[in-house]
Amino acid sequence: MKGGRTKGAKNAAGRAAAVAAAQPAQGRRWLVFALGAFVALGLAFWAYQASLDAPFVLDDLSMPYMQPNYPAALGVWLRGLRPVLMFTYWLNYTPGGDAPTSPYHLWNVLLHWADAVVMFFLVRRILEWAKVEARRSDIFAAFAAAVFLLHPLQTESVAYIASRSEVLSVLLFNCAFLAFLYRRNGAVSVGAAAAVLALFAAAALSKEHTAVLPALLLLTDYYWNPGFSFAGIRRNWKLYAPLVLGGAAGGLYVLRVLRNNPTAGFAIKEFSWLQYFFTQCRVIWRYLFLFVVPVGQNLDPDVPVSRTVLDHGAIAGLAALVAVSAAAWVYRKRFPLGSYGWFATLLLLAPTSSLVPLRDVYAERRMYLPFVGLLLISIELLRRWNTSTRTLGAVLGVIVAAQMGLTMRRDAVWAGPIPLWQDTVAGSPEKFRPNFQLAKAYFDAGACGEAARQYARTFAIEPHDFRLLVDWGLALDCAQQPDEAIAKLELAKREPRPDNVSPAYVDSQIAKVYGTAKRYPEALAALGAAEKEDPGYDMTYLYRGTVFYQQGDAAGAEAQFRRAAQLNPNNPATQNALAVVERARQGRR
Repeated sequence: MKGGRTKGAKNAAGRAAAVAAAQPAQGRRWLVFALGAFVALGLAFWAYQASLDAPFVLDDLSMPYMQPNYPAALGVWLRGLRPVLMFTYWLNYTPGGDAPTSPYHLWNVLLHWADAVVMFFLVRRILEWAKVEARRSDIFAAFAAAVFLLHPLQTESVAYIASRSEVLSVLLFNCAFLAFLYRRNGAVSVGAAAAVLALFAAAALSKEHTAVLPALLLLTDYYWNPGFSFAGIRRNWKLYAPLVLGGAAGGLYVLRVLRNNPTAGFAIKEFSWLQYFFTQCRVIWRYLFLFVVPVGQNLDPDVPVSRTVLDHGAIAGLAALVAVSAAAWVYRKRFPLGSYGWFATLLLLAPTSSLVPLRDVYAERRMYLPFVGLLLISIELLRRWNTSTRTLGAVLGVIVAAQMGLTMRRDAVWAGPIPLWQDTVAGSPEKFRPNFQLAKAYFDAGACGEAARQYARTFAIEPHDFRLLVDWGLALDCAQQPDEAIAKLELAKREPRPDNVSPAYVDSQIAKVYGTAKRYPEALAALGAAEKEDPGYDMTYLYRGTVFYQQGDAAGAEAQFRRAAQLNPNNPATQNALAVVERARQGRR
């Protein structure tokens, strides 16, 4: 008995000594991690320095932070499908003026860096379950985090302010996934389940594509808990029950919203859900190619729709997806990381690249969520390379450095609208939207002649677009070609007008052109026509007041300005015009 106690005491002392010896090593490990995270933050800002002050573009221009006099009350911002996302924009918002874009970009980079930090722990945990040797596991996890941070395919998600929906929702999604992965045992505790559910809800309220989380957790439990078994799924039914119910309820609500959405869902008229699926069978391979060879990126590529499974090689893309999926399943035990990564990639792409149509059939930012799957596939290949740790680290470092160089080059494109749309037009020369946006970028920059020439090139692609003809006319007016401007505006009157545009809009613009050319009778005639078309359009009276003022009729001008202010008291141009008239009247006194 005495000997047993002595032996037990020795074992306890040995365990205590081992724990004591491990503590300094663990402390050093955390110090290395903290230094690495700090260096990663610096690299993130270095890589995205060119776009930190970039102006708003595309969807940015229709967001609440770009609306004049938008209410600053938080409750107004939190309405809608994505209140968590809108809360972050509210924190950046400066009411009452044109706010700088740098705070918005700063937040995007910080959130992206936080995503990379979380990615390190996600990958490290999965590698631990895959029984990858500890030292190599740290190297591979750091490599995965660095690639996620600095890969050029991420540029659109980070440099485009409206794509914060990707960066923020994926951060919350991965934090929920992290809480699931780092549970203490195979069964999720009540606390861990609550954390997963709370983070999942926040992710879904940032962007709807994160509703796929329950499926990813099911896949993860099958592969790793304890391994190619449904035991872990059965063990965690208390988590999956509310997850699946919540995900299903949210999915039904989103589908209801998408039912009448003109840009996403089954109401899209340009193509059916089946045609969208055929197209995605090709698009997915393009995404995968860009992950491996990140060249030829494009904000708005010209991707033709596959109307049938035979169009544009859709059948080859579908056959390849089926073949690789079959191989991944058959060899799942031999290549568990690669197999799991493949199915995770397809699963995380499913919300945007499967059956629910989106107006834009392709967008690089849609790869932000599935990136983790591709990283695991890469590690599956790399871990089979029989080389020294030093050589492995050096090669991986070179890969990351090359990717950072490409990211900096791509980020420079996002530094302003003109280089962004020039690059896009170079890749999609026959697509209407990039050409139109490039012309608009020239016009906004004051390059009116170049804008008019670019509008002419865009007109050759689509000659019956109302917006194009109006903007072309305004560019010609800016370039001091009033007769050509009037001709384009008259053409615009023959085209279908958007529902949100007043019937008086074009005639008011014609009057503005005549007024700039000091052809006042023609300007007043056009304004008379505009008033008949829509008596409640405030700009008609603003322009008429301007014509009166230019002709020396200050009293008539003031009356018109006041009528415009009654119709729209929030128009700053009208308020400025009234201030000018008031100063002129005081000067005469």
